[in-house]
Amino acid sequence: MRYRRAMGKPGQQAITFRQRLRMGRAADTIAHDRRGAGTIEFALVAAPFAALIVATLQISLTFFAQQTLETTAEKTVRQMVTGEVQRSNQTAAQFKTNVCAKLPSFMECGKLMIDVRQALTFDSVDTSSPTIAYNPDGTVKNSWEFKPGGPGTINVVKIMYLWPEVTAPLGFNLANTANGKRLLVAVSVFKTEPYVQ
Repeated sequence: MRYRRAMGKPGQQAITFRQRLRMGRAADTIAHDRRGAGTIEFALVAAPFAALIVATLQISLTFFAQQTLETTAEKTVRQMVTGEVQRSNQTAAQFKTNVCAKLPSFMECGKLMIDVRQALTFDSVDTSSPTIAYNPDGTVKNSWEFKPGGPGTINVVKIMYLWPEVTAPLGFNLANTANGKRLLVAVSVFKTEPYVQ
């Protein structure tokens, strides 16, 4: 191989025309190579796509839990409408046990709260979600009533559940309480039947 003296600095080897041509072809090949383009594009889209999938699953599970709670409330409240709960003089703990028995296995009874109140008229009924307050140990501070009323009374039953939420990627979060859980509320407003006590 012959070396020509480079222009400029003495002792520097000159690059032949053939070497320049090879280097140009190699640079051109690298610049136009598309074999890794799909991998790079997937890497850019993968994180938002994974976040979207996790958020979709989280929303689906939360709505499924809400609907399950609504169904449980409907089944249980029917016993109060007909006067079965009142005639058997059920306590708040007994009524909660009855509701827990109708919950699916993926919902824990310890996260369930029940509030039963009477109302004078349907216009005075409060169906809003309560604000949950917590003790320093993380337990719920709120106190709930259990007044199922008698024949022909207007009642409001709120069956509440603290559903655990996980913060999804990109900051997506469905929690609506201070401890990072979502309060699910099933509200039933009804007038009891004129049952015989």
